[in-house]
Amino acid sequence: MAGMEKLAGNYFLVGLMGAGKTTVGRALARRTGKTFYDSDQEIEARTGVRVATIFDIEGELRFRNRETCVIRDLAQQRDIVLATGGGAVLREENRRVLAQYGTVIYLRAAIDDLLARTQHDKNRPLLQIADPRAKLQDLFDERDPLYREIADIIVDTTQQNVNLLVNKLIDQLLDQPPQQEGS
Repeated sequence: MAGMEKLAGNYFLVGLMGAGKTTVGRALARRTGKTFYDSDQEIEARTGVRVATIFDIEGELRFRNRETCVIRDLAQQRDIVLATGGGAVLREENRRVLAQYGTVIYLRAAIDDLLARTQHDKNRPLLQIADPRAKLQDLFDERDPLYREIADIIVDTTQQNVNLLVNKLIDQLLDQPPQQEGS
């Protein structure tokens, strides 16, 4: 595809659980020839334990500490696409690292879509409660301003075909000024 050389650098996907970060991230990495990482999957690979188990045993604070280390390590690599955990933006250090080392893409979706995409997933520890819709709304209200704060691009993933969404995203990335790692 013409112009792919303009797509150098790292792309970091942020957004709530169910927004499509892993799905879009894999497709974007494939299309741009970058290496794909998912911070939650990387934590699981490093610990040998599922994220839900880490939450249960160590609690959210210790999980967030692990997440910050993984994001810091991965962000300093070259030509990657990183799907972050939905809560990664809660830490100022994570926001700073993501903004510093690449282009941040906020994948935004309607609460009803997020609920539909996550309702049968038992690996979402924050949603294993009586009213997951209310929890998603609370998370959105808390995190949306943080996602927006660091986003270079905001993409609505509500009822979007992944390939069309990635095509639109690549068009937007080609229009962006090049982002230098560490700048």
